[in-house]
Amino acid sequence: MAEVVAPRPASTILLLRDSADTKEIEVFMMVRHYEIDFNSGALVFPGGSVDKGDKEIIARPELYSGGEGLDEATLSFRIAAIRETFEESGILLARPKGSKRLVDAKRASGIEAAHRADLCDSKISFLQVLTDNGMVLALDELVPYAHWITPEGMPKRFDTWFFLAAAPPEQVGAHDGRESTDSIWVSPREALEGGETGRFKLPFPTTRNLIKLGKQASVQAALDDSRGKSIVTVTPVMTRNNGGRQLRIPLEAGYDGDVFEVGSVG
Repeated sequence: MAEVVAPRPASTILLLRDSADTKEIEVFMMVRHYEIDFNSGALVFPGGSVDKGDKEIIARPELYSGGEGLDEATLSFRIAAIRETFEESGILLARPKGSKRLVDAKRASGIEAAHRADLCDSKISFLQVLTDNGMVLALDELVPYAHWITPEGMPKRFDTWFFLAAAPPEQVGAHDGRESTDSIWVSPREALEGGETGRFKLPFPTTRNLIKLGKQASVQAALDDSRGKSIVTVTPVMTRNNGGRQLRIPLEAGYDGDVFEVGSVG
């Protein structure tokens, strides 16, 4: 029997804004580089693995707000979510020290221009970015949304927490040109239509979460609906059926079903 690969802790954020044109909710998404070995070419939410630097920030509670009562594992998922989102989109969910307001777009842009590339190249730590710029991570802006673990049998597995967050005003974000080759603010409806027509490649968890998100009329409605809800962990189980493949997930996870026909597990 093949050894089961242990999943790596990871986080992702669904950054949300209300569209003034279409009156729909929009989410920031990126196209993964085709040479990336996981979900290459796919349209995904910004995110990535928890690293040891995220855990070092935990020991500095003056660098984050909203961590009261949370254990180390939970804190590391949230810190990683904000760091990865900054690395992959340039959007920073943080507040200037002593302020109750999220960092404004101009200052966030300056921090991004000065530090994002070096952070992605591991030439500087996220802890140093925060301390050098007097920033406090806004963990309290994150609302837990979903928890997915890659199926057993896959060569690379992730234990991923999905969070919702309202995008900071006027921070529009942009892909890094390396791990991702394009980025877009898109309604769940348009993203799903693109998945059906072949315009976008959508991984199964992304599709299910877009369908779920698309039921919400506004950013505030999405946040209010998810805040305080219990999260059911989803570890899909793949089975073969009449030459095709099915994924089974817990019905109580809230994805309008428990058995889905899939062409790719990705």
